[in-house]
Amino acid sequence: MAMRNSDAPENPSTKARFGLPALAAAALLWSGCNDVPRGAADKNDLSKMRTVALAIGAKATYTAYVADTPDTVRVGLMNTTEAELPTDRGMIFVFEQDQLLSFWMRNTIIPLDIAYIRSDGTIVKTYTMQAHDETGHPSIQAARFALELRAGQLAQKSIKIGDVVQIPPELLNGGS
Repeated sequence: MAMRNSDAPENPSTKARFGLPALAAAALLWSGCNDVPRGAADKNDLSKMRTVALAIGAKATYTAYVADTPDTVRVGLMNTTEAELPTDRGMIFVFEQDQLLSFWMRNTIIPLDIAYIRSDGTIVKTYTMQAHDETGHPSIQAARFALELRAGQLAQKSIKIGDVVQIPPELLNGGS
């Protein structure tokens, strides 16, 4: 997982649709992960990260590691193995407000699903991302959270756009 700045929309129709303030905010957000070189060994210590339970309707409940600091967001699940991320676990990335997001898979060695989630818990976009793929996966709509899971979990549990994630109050009220 990483956010990237080179995916910031550049064509005039996109600028008109999202507005220059949104693009400026998105460019700042995406720039945070370009300082991690390809092949870097950066890795979050999952055993020291706080976790929350996330229920997605009646379809599934996951235990998610909380990435809510610049460093934990920057590193995400980079260099995490399948053995370290069971299918009932994931990582939720917490941002201050709904905004355009984009993630890539630099230094991420396992494929992952991602669900972009608005502040009200509604899933607005999903992808399955391949390991090491540096193609940006944009939220398309503004989102406050991004939930990464082992690849295939969204399809296996029939989780889709429009489903609602029960966001714990502590994540809505400023993270930690």
